[in-house]
Amino acid sequence: MNSTCIWSRFPFLLSMLVTITLFLSGCSTAVNEPRSTSVISQDLTDAAIERYIRTHPEVIVQSLQALEVKHQAELRERQKTALAAKQNELLHDPASPVSGNLKGEITLVEFYDYRCGFCKQVAPAVTELQKEDPRVRVVYKDFPILGEPSELAAKAALASQTQGKHQAFHEALLASHGDMTKEAILKIAVDVGLDAKRLEVDMANPEWLAVIEKNRTLAQELSISGTPGFIVGTELVPGALDLNGLKELIARASELKR
Repeated sequence: MNSTCIWSRFPFLLSMLVTITLFLSGCSTAVNEPRSTSVISQDLTDAAIERYIRTHPEVIVQSLQALEVKHQAELRERQKTALAAKQNELLHDPASPVSGNLKGEITLVEFYDYRCGFCKQVAPAVTELQKEDPRVRVVYKDFPILGEPSELAAKAALASQTQGKHQAFHEALLASHGDMTKEAILKIAVDVGLDAKRLEVDMANPEWLAVIEKNRTLAQELSISGTPGFIVGTELVPGALDLNGLKELIARASELKR
């Protein structure tokens, strides 16, 4: 990272380093001195900064680390507040497919994309979790972020609800490693027992795009930018989780309910 980039992103570092450098070099001036003697040329300032950085490079690393810690803490707080405010939309949107124990005491919400490799990787764990823990209810939020094929698959999955086979189709789509073309999607639909012709007609319903756009807005409000993303209560965990990770997430939520 060059110095210009650093100072443009973190102007407080520039101010801090100039102040320290001037103090250490004895260049500070009295407040009542004439302005012409107190203004330091840009060349001198740049040289002073460069000298200090060369002598104390750890200051940059420590400052950036502290800034990142602060940024992540602020992000978690914003997410927690947003999650609390959006519980009804997360848990009880009638347009979102649901599986597991429909009356389960603990709800796991997943944002996913059918072309996302990590979503495909965690899919068996999500399925297994529902089999092993009868308390778990799963809400699916279609969040296609990888282009038009992802959106096409999401529309097909949502449309499959009209034939009552969403769960089987959902799992089959995530298990597939081929291209998400319309032909491939309809073939998978036939394999799980869907009427492909009816599904193709149902996919054209603008309702599904509205659902997807609603999920995108919700994801933005929750600062979710990638997939998968898992939510239980007011805890959001981005990225892939194995079965043990999902169980730990459920366990933490269970403890909070006691």
